[in-house]
Formats: sequence, structure tokens, C-alpha cells
Amino acid sequence: MYKLPKLLVCLALTVAIIISTTFVNINPSLANIGSTSIYQYKTPHSSDGIGKFYMGREIAQVMGHQGAGWLERYSRESEENPTRLIELLQLKPTDFVADIGAGTGYFSFRIAPLLTSGKVFAVDSQPEMIEILDILKQEKHIDNVTPILGNSTDPNLPESSIDLAIMVDAYHEFDYPQEMMQGIVKALKPNGRVILAEYRGENPFIAIKKLHKMTQNQVKKELNSVGLTWQQTYQDLPQQHLMVFQKQSI
Repeated sequence: MYKLPKLLVCLALTVAIIISTTFVNINPSLANIGSTSIYQYKTPHSSDGIGKFYMGREIAQVMGHQGAGWLERYSRESEENPTRLIELLQLKPTDFVADIGAGTGYFSFRIAPLLTSGKVFAVDSQPEMIEILDILKQEKHIDNVTPILGNSTDPNLPESSIDLAIMVDAYHEFDYPQEMMQGIVKALKPNGRVILAEYRGENPFIAIKKLHKMTQNQVKKELNSVGLTWQQTYQDLPQQHLMVFQKQSI
């Protein structure tokens, strides 16, 4: 009478152990997502943040696709001087560039005509932004911009496929900055560059919310940890740092 239930219990436990072991072996990276050794969660936290901290910095909330119009505002040229920003990228006609957090493609579509033998990968994690990118690509008749749907941990770029990754006011909103940057570094060709534009966190008079600004020291600390070496910082822009990093050679 009691042998059958005991046998079933043993079989169930055995199956559970096998499934658990198999899951861990197949998906080892999942155990590291959100690891407390990398990220910390604190309450209370800023209303502009997500309560998640990385290397002492609270990660800012993402600007949703509902704010797409703000990216295309007419005042952006006078406020940020994006024309000068693009000049400072020192692009070559053959460059393959990833615009990470591309949004509406404000920079992607301005860079693309300069890359006569190159290409722009316009990466965003919001499907709604990808739809906007596809529509604008058709309207502008620009063929060398490829919208790519990334996710919170991966830009979905091929390995060694890009010469440059640019992030304009985007990095501080990455939910998983370490994993995202590891994916970007993997996508860089040897000696590839990463260029970040971030509002200057050192300057309290720049009228941007605190979590949407970053200091040079903080950016250097975070990007150095994924194998990027700081090269220089341009201060030509009205409110932003333009920081240049290079992939470390092995």
C-alpha cells in the first residue's frame, strides 16, 4: 500500500533535480542578471530613478516612445549643437556605426549620408521606436540605416561588425549597463571606438534632472570596467561631455 506513493515521490524528486541542474547548465548567464554583486536595489530612491544602483550611480528611468517629439524639437540645434557633435565624431566614409538608443534616428539619419560606403545600425529597445525609424527611413529615402531591435541586456549586433558605437544621452538609462556594454564591446572591431554624449553632471546649473547627467569620473569608471580605455573628452558642446573611448587590444 505504501510502496507506490514512496516510489512516485522519489521519481518526482529525481526529475526535479535533473531539470534544475539542466537549467543551470544551459543558462548560466541568467544567474548573473541583476546579481547583487553588480547591482544593488535601494529604497527609498529618487522618483527619477528605478531604485537600481550600479557602481554607486542610480540608473535613470527610460524616456518612453511617448517623448519622441522631444527628440526632434527645433530648439535642439541651439541647445545641444548636434552639428558640432557629428563633426567631432571624425567619421570615415567606410565606417560602420551603431547608434545605441537611437530613438527616432535623429543622429542616425544625419550621420548616414556621410557614410558613402558605410552603414548605420540604429539600435533601440522599444518596438515603437523601431516603427518610427522604419517610417522615417522610407520617407527620407535613406538606404544605409538599418533599424535593430535590441533588449535591455543586448544590442543584438554581430561580433566585430562596427567601427564606432555612439550613445547620445542614452547610457545613463540602461537597465543593465554592464551587460549592454559587454555586448557593444563584442560588436566593436579591433581598435573600435565608443563615444558618449552625456549632460555634464559636474555642473549643477545645467537644467537637467540629476540622474540624467553623468560626471566624467563616473563614466570612466564604468566603461573602463568593460575593457574600454578613455582617449579624450571634448568640451565643445553647450551642455554635454563628448567622451571618446577605445577598445583595449588583447
